[in-house]
Amino acid sequence: MKYYLVIFLCVLISYSNCKIDIEVEDDDEFGEFEDSAGINRDRILKDATFSVADKVEPDVTITVEDDDEFEHFNDEEEFEGFNTERIRVIDKDPKITIASVPVPFHANWSHYIMEIILVLGIIGYFVNFFYGKSQNARLADIWLKTHKSLLEDNFSLVGDDGKIEVENSGLIKETENFYTLWCSGRTCCEGMLVELKFIKRQDLASMFCQLLRPARDEVHIKVDMNKEDMDTFVFCVASKKTATRFSKEMADLSVFCPERKPGANYGLTDGFSVHSELGEVATTLLDPKTVNYLNKYSDVFDYLHFSDRYSGLKLQDEAAVPTKLPPVKKVLNFTFVIPTDKYADPQEAIGAVYPLLSFVFQCMERVKRLRISKEAKSKAEKNRLRVEEAFLKTTHAARAEAAAARKEEKRRQEKERILKEDPEKQRKWEEKEMKRQQKKKAPRMKQLKVKSM
Repeated sequence: MKYYLVIFLCVLISYSNCKIDIEVEDDDEFGEFEDSAGINRDRILKDATFSVADKVEPDVTITVEDDDEFEHFNDEEEFEGFNTERIRVIDKDPKITIASVPVPFHANWSHYIMEIILVLGIIGYFVNFFYGKSQNARLADIWLKTHKSLLEDNFSLVGDDGKIEVENSGLIKETENFYTLWCSGRTCCEGMLVELKFIKRQDLASMFCQLLRPARDEVHIKVDMNKEDMDTFVFCVASKKTATRFSKEMADLSVFCPERKPGANYGLTDGFSVHSELGEVATTLLDPKTVNYLNKYSDVFDYLHFSDRYSGLKLQDEAAVPTKLPPVKKVLNFTFVIPTDKYADPQEAIGAVYPLLSFVFQCMERVKRLRISKEAKSKAEKNRLRVEEAFLKTTHAARAEAAAARKEEKRRQEKERILKEDPEKQRKWEEKEMKRQQKKKAPRMKQLKVKSM
């Protein structure tokens, strides 16, 4: 009986051990499904271990394998030639890149250099315009106030015309740097035109050019003499630079007195040159008093030009040949320089040229009284006749060319008209034209008449 009991217990124990192994293996087999369903596999295994420990004896050891399903990713031989650095970079924390934001406007002016220069240029232009405009207006006003009393003493009307108001200055502003003043009502002359040509102070570009090619403030005076109050002659005294330019550009000087003589021959300084058609005119006008006067004001005196054949500048376009002589006048021209660069005060600069206006009136009186000799008069008349004949020859050639062109145009129109009419008329016209051409090409022979005995 005891033996049966012992055998029963052994079988029971062995059966229990087998059941535990089966349960553990069953648990391991269903662990994958439980993990995929979202159940924590480690927690289940832990509970199973405690349950087995409670049931089995202490000498029983249970081993549970914890397989990592992603273990093959750590095998370097599994991915040969694959860039593992890329995976490592992805595993790390992402790198944050901060974009470069433009610096605010007020903090970085270097990006707006062109805009700043443009704005400053515009501001500078307008500032210079208003400043230069006011400077030229001030110079014109000072000149008129300084010379107005002298002008009123010599002319009955100082200003544009008799309709201007008393408070009006009489100056006419042609541009911002050019003013004119007309005076009339004096013996020996029809009138006098005063032109004030100042530097273009209102133009910023001209002021920059002023640094390379300096310009000057000038006063131009033109006196229109009466025909009976001026004799026949052409005379000019000018600085060397102006005399060289006049000999090429002025029509009367280049024709009647192209020869330029040094001023030292008449007692003037070396800075002057003299153009004179008649020698006795230069000797009469350049007396010691006049020579001393010109030498004294040589720094502000530019030129004087007296001519009874004044027609302005020569025609620069040689292709356009005039058909008649240009109109001429008996004119006295003067140009003086206002030394604004030597005097800081405009009043002093205007005062430096004030005595030269009196010199203009003295020259008017001297030209009125001047009468050349008969020999000089005859020479002057021959010079003018020679110029007119040369001009008429040039005009005749031009007129002949124009007449030939008109004749050819008329013949062409006649041909076109006949071609549109009867063919018989066309044939007759062609025969007539052929005979004319043959006659034109035939050599010309002179016919001699011999008187019979």
